[in-house]
Amino acid sequence: MRMSASEALIIFVKNPELGKVKTRLAKTIGDEKALEVYLQLMKHTREVVSALSVDKHLFYSQTIAENDLWPSEVFTKHIQDENPDLGAKMNTAFKTLMSYQKCLIVGSDCPQISEEIINDAYSKLENIPVVIGPALDGGYYGIGFNAELIGRDRYLTFLEDIFLNKTWSHENVLKEAEESAERFDLEIAKLPPLSDLDYEEDLQYLK
Repeated sequence: MRMSASEALIIFVKNPELGKVKTRLAKTIGDEKALEVYLQLMKHTREVVSALSVDKHLFYSQTIAENDLWPSEVFTKHIQDENPDLGAKMNTAFKTLMSYQKCLIVGSDCPQISEEIINDAYSKLENIPVVIGPALDGGYYGIGFNAELIGRDRYLTFLEDIFLNKTWSHENVLKEAEESAERFDLEIAKLPPLSDLDYEEDLQYLK
């Protein structure tokens, strides 16, 4: 297993409240079942990432919950940027953890994510500055950077370019991230394509 204080994992979660999670899924299966699915996804994500030998930082959507399924002795807890834009939230999270050499973010709604895939991401970041996990819908389920390989002098500028002033939840999200890396002449390593769980047909990927 990898052991390095220079590696950080960011996990974005929504506070699990009825009617406020997996809203696209809830349109067809209802709010209560959508909440059950999201709780199952969070449990899966926790089980996958808990064994990783990296610093784990959990970013809640609204309030920090001390006594939930994310033990405080394992996860350093934060609140996401109050800006409703997802890109602004991710930009702030990465800036918060600027001291790390390698930093990777994953969501909590990918039922196929595994410890092996995340470890592979950190391995790729040894020699490649950007790693992306493509989602089947044209977005990405994870993205990470090696700040030293990018260059500390331009890391902040790159974060702003890749995250800010973007439109989310469409089929070109991944393509736009790749274009940002190209503008900075940065090589990208790809992880296996996986499915996010947003719609009823995606439930087939839930174990």
